[in-house]
Amino acid sequence: MADSSTQGIKTVLHPVSDLAAAKAVYTALLGVPPQTDDSYYVGFEAAGQHIGLVPGGGPQGMTSPVAYWHVADIEAKLAEVTAAGATIKEQPRDVGGGRLVATVTDPDGNVLGLLQDQ
Repeated sequence: MADSSTQGIKTVLHPVSDLAAAKAVYTALLGVPPQTDDSYYVGFEAAGQHIGLVPGGGPQGMTSPVAYWHVADIEAKLAEVTAAGATIKEQPRDVGGGRLVATVTDPDGNVLGLLQDQ
């Protein structure tokens, strides 16, 4: 195995149907205002975690929250988890600032996110 360790789950994205209502709830829950506040995404930084709200599940069609495992090398981790039985759902893509994200499904269909900051 290469550098296969993860840096843990630091990002969780939640699909929401009403962005304004969800933003109010998460602001109250986390006790901080959003750091990113756009019509297509609202993101909070709290206690070393990034919590994102994605209206309508976004272009990736999220239907439930997705936890993103932060990794040093997304391609190496994808190779490792697919060799172990995961299936690629979404190939790595740059979401801005050099951040790469990808998703896989485990053998039971659970969606797992991978995230690499460059």
